[in-house]
Amino acid sequence: MSVATFIPGTEINLLDRLPQTKRDPKARAAAKTVADRALAKQFGRDFFDGERRHGYGGYRYDGRWLPVVQRLVEHYQLGPDARILDVGAAKGFLLHDFLQVLPGAIVRGLDVSAYAKANAHGGTGPFIDLGSAEKLPYPDASFDLVISINSIHNLPLPLCAQALAEMERVSRAHKFLTVDAWRTEDEHLRLLDWILTAETFMHVDDWRKLFAEVGFTGDYWWFIP
Repeated sequence: MSVATFIPGTEINLLDRLPQTKRDPKARAAAKTVADRALAKQFGRDFFDGERRHGYGGYRYDGRWLPVVQRLVEHYQLGPDARILDVGAAKGFLLHDFLQVLPGAIVRGLDVSAYAKANAHGGTGPFIDLGSAEKLPYPDASFDLVISINSIHNLPLPLCAQALAEMERVSRAHKFLTVDAWRTEDEHLRLLDWILTAETFMHVDDWRKLFAEVGFTGDYWWFIP
């Protein structure tokens, strides 16, 4: 797809039903070390269920993503037998909730973490494939919705670009992602204080340029702490 024929997606916050979390980037910046970041990037037990300075500090299901899933289903008017892919599925919370809203849906997830797959919520482990987003193991146009929430920015820029192209390839309809970004210098500094695992984080205009370069036509939103 050339830039000339590129039809961009929409900047839209489809996470607006998610409870707001107060974050303290300065405190995180003061606490994290190079060793903490290296351990977090292994995406194992320490990242999901270890100390807060290594990641989530206990990634447990609490139902907060169910309203987000309902929002996605409503916005994209997904049918009862929709095929849905979550790139960066972690412990399968979104997969679980999609099946609550659409019991007849076909769901798949992809994640680099064997720990997350082994500890997936609600029996979703078998739906999660181990792999990385720059090489999705699925046929062309095989999903009605492909989502990725705060995940592909953990790849370096060249692989992040490949991941966007892969999301485009395997989708036959809708795509939605969120990535680390900033609009102002204050937001940039807050993000630098906050990031633990991200490799690719850019001004929103640079993200849009990347979307156009790789032909990613999905909708998008930004993570800005």
